[in-house]
Amino acid sequence: MDKLDQNNADQINIDEVKEKLGQLKQKLATERPVKWSEFPDIGLYKDQVLSYMYRQLINFEEGGQLTSAMVNNYIKDGLLPRADGKRYYREHLAGLTEICLLKQVLSVKDTGFLLKYVQKGRNHEAFYTNFTEMLDKSLEDTAAKLDTEWDMEALPDMALRLAISSYCNKLACERLISIIQQAIVRNGQKKSDKKTGTQSGA
Repeated sequence: MDKLDQNNADQINIDEVKEKLGQLKQKLATERPVKWSEFPDIGLYKDQVLSYMYRQLINFEEGGQLTSAMVNNYIKDGLLPRADGKRYYREHLAGLTEICLLKQVLSVKDTGFLLKYVQKGRNHEAFYTNFTEMLDKSLEDTAAKLDTEWDMEALPDMALRLAISSYCNKLACERLISIIQQAIVRNGQKKSDKKTGTQSGA
């Protein structure tokens, strides 16, 4: 390959990188799960749910992230309400959106605990709305960090920065969950001790 051909090849490569960066930035800036009011107002069968959830989540490759077995396990573990006559409604679709997103960074056990604890006392719609607002802000922040003018030399450094940031956030999140769980155990023990003391005094 002569020098002219090499220059053309390099230019094509740079243009391709910029195009993909633009697509990534656009995806992060605009693609969002649907609002509560936009969920189907009729029940869906499980195969329809799996198809719907693929469109509900941000994906970069073909292939679903959710299987029928996963849905069954989430119901069995209490992360998701049982189907209503084999049909799934808004609260199921909202719950699956939350679970599928969080389990990318947390264990299913921690995901279930966090969702149950934070959702306690709120209805499904209010919780889902708050959840998607948090997601929207985080996606906007990430999109703002991306520069469509980066060349190939800039990508590894930024990818590393994002990976390290993800690690730090995951580390802090898991520790916060552990602190909450320990506090719950202590409070439960205190209540048990008080109850035992009251019975002994009687």
